[in-house]
Amino acid sequence: METTLKSRETMHRLCGKGLEIFNEKGYYNTSLDDILTQLSLSKGAFYHHFKSKEDYFISIVQNLIVQKVYALLIEPLNTEENPLPIIVDSLENALEPGKKNEMAYGFMLNDFLTEFNKRNEEISGYLKDILNVWEVNLVSVLKKGKLDGYIARHVDCEGVATYIIASYLGMRSLMMDSSNRQLKYQYVQQLKHYFKSLEPQPVMA
Repeated sequence: METTLKSRETMHRLCGKGLEIFNEKGYYNTSLDDILTQLSLSKGAFYHHFKSKEDYFISIVQNLIVQKVYALLIEPLNTEENPLPIIVDSLENALEPGKKNEMAYGFMLNDFLTEFNKRNEEISGYLKDILNVWEVNLVSVLKKGKLDGYIARHVDCEGVATYIIASYLGMRSLMMDSSNRQLKYQYVQQLKHYFKSLEPQPVMA
């Protein structure tokens, strides 16, 4: 039991440090020697845990990024009956500028999707699976919101979910090298206006 716990702690530490390295330099700009130096590991010790640099990154996706994205953008969705304010809050939190926030939540998904696009289908597949899980959960809570009367019956929940994800990833790109709070504020305000249009309209007498 103690050995298993130590093994998990070691894996978590290696993945956490690796996420910092790849986020800072990019996957393709990071060599195995860079990784070994940062982790203070020998090649033998590294290959004891991972088959390759690619396998190491996949472990980071599975052990860290999935969990952190779930905690940030999926788990909050079921905390209130009306999903629209919760979606806005989760996106606003995820767009909080600054390196500290980014590392805390591990949401470098858009950066990595762009880097691996057409260069590594396997890793791209793992990253896209995270978006698919987010999309499925968004559609689910939006449909429930429609049934509960918070969202108008004519609303296309799949289309709304696609818009939410696309707009969020676009904002992440715009804010990649910026801590422009005005940009974030404008996006959140427009998102609130859009969500207002999804609500049932009062029937005119």
